[in-house]
Amino acid sequence: MALIKSISGIRGTIGGLPGDNLTPLDIVKFAAAYGSWILEKGNNRKIVIGRDGRISGAMVQQLVVNTLIGLGIDVVDVGLSTTPTVELAVVWEKAAGGIIITASHNPREWNALKLLNEQGEFISGEDGAIVLEKAQKDDFSFTGVEKLGTYATNDTYLQQHIDTIVQYPLVEVETIKKKQYKAVVDVVNSTGALCIPALLKALGVEDVIVLNGEVNGRFAHNPEPLPENLTELSAAVRAHKADIGIAVDPDVDRLCFVCEDGSMFGEEYTLVAVADYVLSRRPGNTVSNMSSTKALKEITLKHGGQYFPSAVGEVNVVQKMKAVQAVIGGEGNGGIIVPDLHYGRDALIGIGLFLSSLASHKNGMRSFRAKYPDYFISKNKIELEKGIDVRGIFEKIKKKYRNQPVNNEDGLKIEFDSDWVHLRTSNTEPIIRIYAESNFETTANNIAHRLMQDIREFM
Repeated sequence: MALIKSISGIRGTIGGLPGDNLTPLDIVKFAAAYGSWILEKGNNRKIVIGRDGRISGAMVQQLVVNTLIGLGIDVVDVGLSTTPTVELAVVWEKAAGGIIITASHNPREWNALKLLNEQGEFISGEDGAIVLEKAQKDDFSFTGVEKLGTYATNDTYLQQHIDTIVQYPLVEVETIKKKQYKAVVDVVNSTGALCIPALLKALGVEDVIVLNGEVNGRFAHNPEPLPENLTELSAAVRAHKADIGIAVDPDVDRLCFVCEDGSMFGEEYTLVAVADYVLSRRPGNTVSNMSSTKALKEITLKHGGQYFPSAVGEVNVVQKMKAVQAVIGGEGNGGIIVPDLHYGRDALIGIGLFLSSLASHKNGMRSFRAKYPDYFISKNKIELEKGIDVRGIFEKIKKKYRNQPVNNEDGLKIEFDSDWVHLRTSNTEPIIRIYAESNFETTANNIAHRLMQDIREFM
């Protein structure tokens, strides 16, 4: 079906033909290319790997492990884990890099290799290009039997990650505990089941109801934490008379919340609420990608800081955060990046900071949400067939809207007074994403649908 090589890793559907899908041959090739790149960088031969709960996870993991061992690399396997945990484990292990086996929010037929550097951060676009070239040219050589790498496991890092969140200076455990919250958590049959309930209990949330808690990779619903996929969570929050609903994606780097009445807090407002809390205690700059709500800019200015947009993609957000020394950043899809913890989207620290802020609020979730503006982002997508000239389509759209302010740093972002629309190809799926924001839901939908009509016309 698809094999996508981007700043978000090597991602594809399992099965089918090599080069078209993520087959065992492709997994070995890309793991070997990455391992060879690591070895060329220096003497550190240690790589950390971990995976989410996907059906194909064990198969991919074994191929990756043995490919790396065959290159002479020492592997530390943290097993079923989360993306942010593996990122932290790379630093804790003093490793040369890491591989996370996850396709994040994609459906269960997908898997991917997310590639990390020695800082536990996604490798840069330049380094990624080197790895891709090595894979294309089969530019790697395996070692002889006397120099094979070693294999070790370590299952302690999830708990260490939880302990780190509990000890983080801005996480107010005692304040949270006093609220005696009841929470419903949807962990979508993946590794959130292994850490989110445990984290909540460590934060003093004793009454936790878990939905889809069996780690089997057979996601009970589309795993992207969007409102249309969270109807079960919404109903459970109401049925259990819970104070809060929490949803994460399969690799636990995205986070969103449901209010006590079953309404959506809004994934865009996960970052807004957390940033508001952090900035109230630690003034500074913020960053989000240009597909995220303008509410973050408004919150940042209110606290006396500066807001900076970045291209979409975690590595781009991180690069911009470092450049402007941001104290908090992330993406409007529910990704929180707290730089003095680590430069990676992390739902665990997001939960700790969000609950700390909520616990200092007098009333419940619905009232807490009312603190922030009601902007609406209409999120849409158009599937791409092979051979579609996306660049040509975007050029025609740019020409059509030449009288409007247009930013082409990442696809096309067109401004209409206080509204905007952002068109870009996805790093993770063969689609064009069309996001539009307005003060009014109907206006946002109308802008998005107008641009979708333009795209289809120019196809």
